[in-house]
Amino acid sequence: MDYMALTNGDRAEVLVQALPYIRRYNNKIVVVKYGGNAMINEQLKQQVMEDIVLLWLIGVKVVLVHGGGPEISDLMKKLGKKSEFVDGLRVTDEETVDIVQMVLAGKINKTLVNLLEMKGGKAMGISGMDGRLIETRMKDERLGYVGEITKVHIQPVLDLLEKGYIPVISTLGCDRTGHAYNINGDTAAAYIAGALQAERLIMMTDIAGILRDREDPSSLIPEITLAEAAALHEEGVISGGMIPKVDCCITAIHQGVKNAIIMDGRVPHSILMEILTDEGAGTMVKGE
Repeated sequence: MDYMALTNGDRAEVLVQALPYIRRYNNKIVVVKYGGNAMINEQLKQQVMEDIVLLWLIGVKVVLVHGGGPEISDLMKKLGKKSEFVDGLRVTDEETVDIVQMVLAGKINKTLVNLLEMKGGKAMGISGMDGRLIETRMKDERLGYVGEITKVHIQPVLDLLEKGYIPVISTLGCDRTGHAYNINGDTAAAYIAGALQAERLIMMTDIAGILRDREDPSSLIPEITLAEAAALHEEGVISGGMIPKVDCCITAIHQGVKNAIIMDGRVPHSILMEILTDEGAGTMVKGE
């Protein structure tokens, strides 16, 4: 639908149809995990920021959690350092964790904050190290400084929400000695959403959601329960890179999040489609 081609009456009708969803999510917390192609593609990045600011303006308390793997790899390459991965996780030595901190808490975080401000929002960037937001320990010695989350001290995020900010969180953590750790972005988003008792966790990915047939986009499964997720895992429908994403959704739900969505971040305005329409976008994972 070309919104510019609509009559004023049509435009008013679109807004009225969104009213029940605006009412439902007003003053509720929605956590968005942002990454993948939607972060790399400049046009999509602009649209994601517009979606977040629009939701913020209608009273949704949006928390943006971001990663930045491709930009970390790019900087490492420029510095002559090779990226290594074990089981999909970046091996993070002392030098690499410094690079991760520069990219995530520096360049990407502040760029996103600035974009949100330019779109008319009020944003504040923090990392998981600020206020000891994400407390960690070493996940596996083979991975180096890759953290396993042991505790989330959510008060800094609540303070920002109370003051009317959109918190923008980079996925770093630190242990009790103060050492920085690289944290998987999906895992961090799940724990943060759980600590906030969020209404919804939105996981932006580079695929449509959970497909019954990976070669057929029309085989999208719009909604699954935790029990159905386990069955689909056994059948091999949930496999590969989708396994950790579904696991993060399940973790969030166990911690009190109402439901979690795995959606295609490559689709323009997919966040608004999910929150403000009855069709939604992607696959919803919900409790029993």
